[in-house]
Amino acid sequence: MLKTELLEIIANGENSGVEFKRDDIRPEQLAKEIVALANFQGGKVLLGIDDDGTISGIQRADLEEWVMNIFQNKIHPMILPFYEEVKIDEKIVAIISFPIGISKPYVVRHAGKEDIYIRVGTTSRLATREQQMRLFELGGMLHTEVMPVPRTDISCLDDARLINYIRDILHDPEVPQSHEEWQSRLLGLGFLTKAADSICCTIAGLVLFGKSPRRYLKQAGIRLLSFDAQEKEYQAELDEILDGPMVGRWDIDKGERNLVDGGIIERFMELMTPFLSEESNEVNEELRRTTKWFYPLEAVREVLINALAHRDWTRFVEIEIANYSNRLEIISPGALPNSMTVEKMKAGQRSPRNTIVMEVLRDYGYVDYRGMGVRRKIVPLTKELTGKEPEFELTEDHLKTTLIR
Repeated sequence: MLKTELLEIIANGENSGVEFKRDDIRPEQLAKEIVALANFQGGKVLLGIDDDGTISGIQRADLEEWVMNIFQNKIHPMILPFYEEVKIDEKIVAIISFPIGISKPYVVRHAGKEDIYIRVGTTSRLATREQQMRLFELGGMLHTEVMPVPRTDISCLDDARLINYIRDILHDPEVPQSHEEWQSRLLGLGFLTKAADSICCTIAGLVLFGKSPRRYLKQAGIRLLSFDAQEKEYQAELDEILDGPMVGRWDIDKGERNLVDGGIIERFMELMTPFLSEESNEVNEELRRTTKWFYPLEAVREVLINALAHRDWTRFVEIEIANYSNRLEIISPGALPNSMTVEKMKAGQRSPRNTIVMEVLRDYGYVDYRGMGVRRKIVPLTKELTGKEPEFELTEDHLKTTLIR
């Protein structure tokens, strides 16, 4: 790091990715700051800087070895930092840099305990139970889609859709006949799970095939909004929450697919189409009015399916899709999983959060086998029709995709 870069960082003060510390800090305290940053977006710890930005310099002998011992003995899982020293006016500042952690949650091992810390603004604090759950889920150690949904059982699932899935979609000749056979098969598929002395629906099973998922899982479904303005107004043209199974029921006859009963995906397209298009004032040669689409339907459908497949079930809000006079916004609860970024997503990298949901959607053909909808459909189709690329806004709480009209 150049001296000018370091001085600029110091001048800007502490933030969510930068922490100042004197080098007489206790080992467990330094480990706490590192773990909190790694559990967030990564960052830098500057040793030899007071909290107010005063450069005190490092005094400890063999500081690099001391720091590396802390990484080895106090922090788990392993993090490989980059250590460097920069001299400023006869004083030396040590910079410890590390990227966002991909094996969350990181913990501080001290006094026989393992503590999980998170970064909130310029402070590091113990993670709450809910925050710990999100970190485990982000690190791939907790698969929330297979968690049991209380008060549910096999009767909460749509029999007709399950038969349609096994027989017509999977082409399995051995369709279960008895209650016990169905229970065994659905446990194997991950749609049911054992919880204490009962068998409950998993989140995946309920949202894919449940009759009324929101009755038991309030964050299921989609909230649809439409406004004839550029911002939310008191009076909405549409304000509805869709509830029901995610997948449709299909009649497969000689390789042809005909929709018998739409799922939440088809119902969304049906309800939102009037707000995403308009009919021409003129008729064509066949005496029909042509339809003008404000957004490419394939891109809209792909964004919706991505939100359904990748949403974070530890967030207790539903997916929100809002249409405005100048844009369409799709908000999917939760940050991107693991080390995924918007740039990686646009480049075509894949990192499914809910693998069971994703595989079932792929079985139905809602998702293609390449899994590169952002790169191959959403971005190019939107740019071709509107002349503008979609915008992606990622926060700790959600991913918002905006299609410009």
